[in-house]
Amino acid sequence: MSYIKPKFIHPRSPKNKLGYSRQYYEGSLSTLCAGCGHDSISAAIVDACYEMAIEPHKVAKLSGIGCSSKTPAYFLNNSHGFNSVHGRMPSVATGANLANRDLIYLGVSGDGDSASIGFGQFAHAVRRNLNMTYIVMNNGCYGLTKGQDSATADHGSISKGGIPNTFEGIDMCALAIQLGATYVAQSFSGDKTQLVPLIKAAINHKGFSFINVMSPCVTFNNNAGSTKSYDYVREHNEALSSIDFVPVKEEITLEYEGEDLVELHDGTFLKLNKLNQNWDPKDKLSIISALQIAHDKNEILTGLLYIDNDSVELNELINTTEKPLNTLTEAELCPGVDVLEKLNQSLR
Repeated sequence: MSYIKPKFIHPRSPKNKLGYSRQYYEGSLSTLCAGCGHDSISAAIVDACYEMAIEPHKVAKLSGIGCSSKTPAYFLNNSHGFNSVHGRMPSVATGANLANRDLIYLGVSGDGDSASIGFGQFAHAVRRNLNMTYIVMNNGCYGLTKGQDSATADHGSISKGGIPNTFEGIDMCALAIQLGATYVAQSFSGDKTQLVPLIKAAINHKGFSFINVMSPCVTFNNNAGSTKSYDYVREHNEALSSIDFVPVKEEITLEYEGEDLVELHDGTFLKLNKLNQNWDPKDKLSIISALQIAHDKNEILTGLLYIDNDSVELNELINTTEKPLNTLTEAELCPGVDVLEKLNQSLR
């Protein structure tokens, strides 16, 4: 058996509009447990970037510590990357974003990395509306340290050791909405059809995009009684709507009732389905209520939960330079005594 990925690409492999094959967006061979949901999320990220024809060198992928934070090694080999210390990825992402707003920032974290030691870091990145896509691979346990319950483990969920969790679990989506995230979605690692368009829309959104992905741990949290297992999530998944991602082109308009097909710019068709007439993705109160109702019914809402297209992202809010800091010249960095004096006068 070989553990080295072949570099050969078949000459007739499909290419995107940049001329890249899907393999160009892949990374190293995964060392995660066979069947880990995190690998499915990595594959969804690869598909999203390939289909959007994103230039990999324009992506900065960041992570902290944990099984999920290992995954940036498994996608987008030709991108920038930074693996930070435990729970500190949001600070690194903030600094990098303010230094160079031209890059696409993709943060990957876990429920331990973001809901425990990095809880405060996560909260401040959200409320500042940092322009990035933040994906939490949520399995409800600490996979690197033998499966202890994490802060997102549901109350009463039974661990592999047979012990019920005595604490209330943190709802990352409800928290993100309350803190000011401007794009919030939830999905299941086993539902690639739903997850890929959610990632594409998140990358396309200006502001803090948060996706909480239920990603069962096959080794420590896939047992009977766990509310993060494959069987449980499949049986309790309640999709809010059927969605797809439409790239920015000339506007396509359509009036319909129930469901209909609309032709997209590339000749393919998008099926639209109005499943829930009472759901408004721009209404914070309605979705927070829906999340609580679903929690009480032991259901998991998936799909696009909330979006705000009129928000102001951090760089625009504090008026940072549009030029990356590493491209500023000496004349721009040291404009002279007159400019300094003018600045000092404005502070008096």
